Amino acid sequence: MGKASRKKNKPPKVREKFVAQPFEGLAAEPELIALREFVPSATAKLSLVDGDRDVTLATVLPMAAAAFVRTDGEVFLGLQVQTRSSDISRDLGRALRWALDAKPGDVLSVPDTTSPSTEGERLQDLLVADAELDVTMHENFDWWLPEDTEPGSDVKLSLERANEAIMPTERLGPGSYWVLAGEKAHLRWVRPEPENALLQALARLSAAGQLGLGEGSRYAGSFRAHGLLVPVWDLDTEAHAREWEEPAKQLGARLDEALASLEDTPLDAGERRARDGLIGRQLTLR
Repeated sequence: MGKASRKKNKPPKVREKFVAQPFEGLAAEPELIALREFVPSATAKLSLVDGDRDVTLATVLPMAAAAFVRTDGEVFLGLQVQTRSSDISRDLGRALRWALDAKPGDVLSVPDTTSPSTEGERLQDLLVADAELDVTMHENFDWWLPEDTEPGSDVKLSLERANEAIMPTERLGPGSYWVLAGEKAHLRWVRPEPENALLQALARLSAAGQLGLGEGSRYAGSFRAHGLLVPVWDLDTEAHAREWEEPAKQLGARLDEALASLEDTPLDAGERRARDGLIGRQLTLR
């Protein structure tokens, strides 16, 4: 067979447009981003459009699997995986469809990231759009296994490594998490608003001296994750995570007021300078 024939029979490459905001349209969008990007060990039940099968969404599964069915029949879908395509929502939707047809003990190591896209396979097609996530935080990954189950050697090693890597994390509110990262504590808050509007609201609070969470806190900057902006505050490590719950709630109320005020009152010169300063304080998570 000549070169021309081999080239002719070669399957075409799948070229997909990159989806910058893969969870857009889901009420749980901020929570999904937080669970995928920086929450170590957490689970939440998913609300499916069709069927009465229980599915548990999880931050990380054994050996970073995309999905598996536990030996007791419980179905798990993993958010933090090693492989991704141009559309994370489609990857997760495909893994979810696989899990719903799988049998106890089956494991999907990686999601399908190479097949051409088809209708009805994204999370937006499979989940109830306005359903929030009721997140359960865990101190370790022991929930990977049914009670009184002895793990195999591979799972045991993966479990030990995962438990050792956990950073203490507590949920303060929707998309809002206290994280103890080494010698620093942070509030990382995935906000649902469009980036430009959120930056203007943050700038309005900054210019008014209302951007902090009180003594022992400092606005550190922000980073982008899957189309949304995630503001970050440095916090006093001596204070317990729960001590920041009420200040965060009050800050959220101030942000809502600032966002509403933008409809009638544009930023003044001082607030525009504050916005420029905030734009320059982009962070990189490591």
